[in-house]
Amino acid sequence: MICDTEEKTVKAKHGLYRALVQNMVTGVVTPFSKGLILKGVGYKVVKQGNKVIFTVGYSHNVEFVEPKGITIEVVNPNEVKVVGIDKTQVGQVAANIREIRKPEPYHGYGIRYADEVVVMKVGKTGK
Repeated sequence: MICDTEEKTVKAKHGLYRALVQNMVTGVVTPFSKGLILKGVGYKVVKQGNKVIFTVGYSHNVEFVEPKGITIEVVNPNEVKVVGIDKTQVGQVAANIREIRKPEPYHGYGIRYADEVVVMKVGKTGK
């Protein structure tokens, strides 16, 4: 599609709407997915019905309910895959899951994206 005007705001909105429509079509043809990895001693995830239960070092287990239109697949006890046709909703659900336990910079424990690189900090040095 060609934008007929040279006005900056119109051209910006034209590109935005074009990208949104393209993502809608792409999502229906091939669903979007985002991978998450749990790293830590005793960290695991289990799926029961439409609930996903995370054991991530708290005194209690954290339950996460699948939103409508999103499927959460447990690949193995340390990997989760969020799948859906709406790109923004898939990203938001993955971000909400990551918020349960963000990766900490000293040991790297927590929930991270599959393609995320956690920059590690140097700890204390002994005498």
